[in-house]
Amino acid sequence: MPDASPSVPSPVALERADGAVRLALTLRDGRTRIETLYQRAPARMLFPAVPEDHPAQAVLLNTAGGIAGGDRIQTEIRAGAGTIATVTTQAAEKIYRALDAPARLDTKIAIADGAWFEWLPQETILFDNARLDRRLAFDLAPDARLLAAETVLFGRAARGEQMRCGQLHDSWALRRHGRLVWADRLRLTGDIRTMLDRPFGFAGAVGMTTLLHAGPAAASFLPRAREIAAAQSAEGAATLVNGILLIRFLDRDGARLRESAASAAMMLRHEIAGLSPTPPRVWRS
Repeated sequence: MPDASPSVPSPVALERADGAVRLALTLRDGRTRIETLYQRAPARMLFPAVPEDHPAQAVLLNTAGGIAGGDRIQTEIRAGAGTIATVTTQAAEKIYRALDAPARLDTKIAIADGAWFEWLPQETILFDNARLDRRLAFDLAPDARLLAAETVLFGRAARGEQMRCGQLHDSWALRRHGRLVWADRLRLTGDIRTMLDRPFGFAGAVGMTTLLHAGPAAASFLPRAREIAAAQSAEGAATLVNGILLIRFLDRDGARLRESAASAAMMLRHEIAGLSPTPPRVWRS
């Protein structure tokens, strides 16, 4: 008698994205220019023209349209001495649900003496059952200055979607001249909705923003940073940790959080570096 039992399909290896960008910037003829650039799909980088009173700008984009479980994107940037530059993203990065392994985003940024560097990507949106391991590492020379911000949204609230379960491992590390001066880690796993609703956790917020400035005179801007945080519609506060200026925002409305984060970053940029408070054009597209 032939075996009538149903056949069991063999496991299928899912296709994974493995993108990378490596960028080095240099100062030549008084302008910030590309020294070297390497790109591997689906990661790409564009360099739009900007007004003279704006930093040179690089825009990261993901041609795959989003990040799925098991995908990996590596970004390495070196800002040379005296350069002035902003790196942002073309749109919000969407992290889709993972079937098995988490997605991984690794970013390493080295900033030389006399450089002003801005890491200002648009928000990261985590879908329900997304799993993300994100690592962000900065290494600053003694006289380098950094302005960095990251916003995470737990679901697409405008569409009535929430992130209820999944994983977020978010790691920041900032070194000055090779010495660790600030580190921050957030680990949310499993029933994330319950964690977000806790009164002494996120208190029902749908997202959060971390905005920081590191530089030789960062401490002197703390009073102004507190004024800037208080002026935003999202709930926020500023503090100083080991010479690093920090602003954090939480809000129950994703659009309000995005607006507050952008406004605070541009006001802080203008206050510290005297640069235009107008946000990158790609944020408004």
